[in-house]
Amino acid sequence: MTDPPARSIVRIVLIVVCVSISLYLIYLLRKPIGWILIATFVAVALAGPVNWLNRRMRRGFAIAIVYVGLLLVPIGLMALIVPPLITQANEFAQNLPEYSRDVQEFVQYNMRLRYFYDDTETTEKLQQEADKLPGRLGGAAKVLGDVGFGLVNSVFALLTILVLTAFMLGSGRRWVDAALAHQPRARADRLRRSLDHMSSAVSGYVAGALTIAFIAGSLAYIVLLILGVPFRAPLAVMVGLSSLIPLVGATIAAVIVGVVTLFTDFPTATIVWTIWAIGYQQLENNLIQPQIQKRTVNVHPFITIVAVLFGSTLIGVLGAIVAIPIAASIQILVREYWDWRTLSIKDKPPPGPGATDEPAPA
Repeated sequence: MTDPPARSIVRIVLIVVCVSISLYLIYLLRKPIGWILIATFVAVALAGPVNWLNRRMRRGFAIAIVYVGLLLVPIGLMALIVPPLITQANEFAQNLPEYSRDVQEFVQYNMRLRYFYDDTETTEKLQQEADKLPGRLGGAAKVLGDVGFGLVNSVFALLTILVLTAFMLGSGRRWVDAALAHQPRARADRLRRSLDHMSSAVSGYVAGALTIAFIAGSLAYIVLLILGVPFRAPLAVMVGLSSLIPLVGATIAAVIVGVVTLFTDFPTATIVWTIWAIGYQQLENNLIQPQIQKRTVNVHPFITIVAVLFGSTLIGVLGAIVAIPIAASIQILVREYWDWRTLSIKDKPPPGPGATDEPAPA
């Protein structure tokens, strides 16, 4: 007997309404949901060192030590970046009058540039723009206020993510065990095995990516030191951090450093850096990265490229970074499901030689 048409219509309408409300709530809560997802990713990535330290001390102390190490990383990067920037900025400010005189002399001795300078009335236009500057200070203050507000929001989001990560590191395993306790024994074992494999894939990917970034940054610093390029410490840090972005990060960093070499020793430094950047990218793509990642993530290169493209299109740089471990996790789930289906089919006994699909006579 089938349901009356009115009851079916009401059921469909209720389902559509519930789905619509759920999607709207997800849209409204997209920011905290994103924080929770980032905290989950960070917790899974830090679970390896926390578990290793937990064998030797209490878990709270292990989490605290890992957090201290995590906070020391940006402090160390700032120590490498800020002092050279301040030094170079002071030198630039002191040499600015000399640079201005050099530019003026170069313009005066170049007939074409002098004609352009006189024809376009550059001095008068610069003076006009300078007169407009006080009126634009209000807009600049508003922009600085917006930047400060955005910075405060970013710090709040970072602290929230760190707190959520600490809770997940401290109680995540108990939450998982409590959820799996309500599942049948065989299913719970499969889910626990899948979660362990996914955690290992994410931790391995993060460790491999950080190793590649350290190698890229260190070698870039050595090359820039040999070439005598200023700002080599900040540039090396930028090269290392950019290598965390799959496919395009290393290329973007190489182009930026190449532009800096134009003002150092053109064309020698630029040519040497270009040759080095192309050669190292080939070495990293064909030797270093495959050797490191195949021992941890074990994702097919085609799936890697597709995942990075999809992730970068959906949520930008963050999506490109987390795309590979997410693809590895999906691959693990599909493999576990396929193994379970294959095993369940094999467990069914084949029909006997005289067996038929027809029911036995009564």
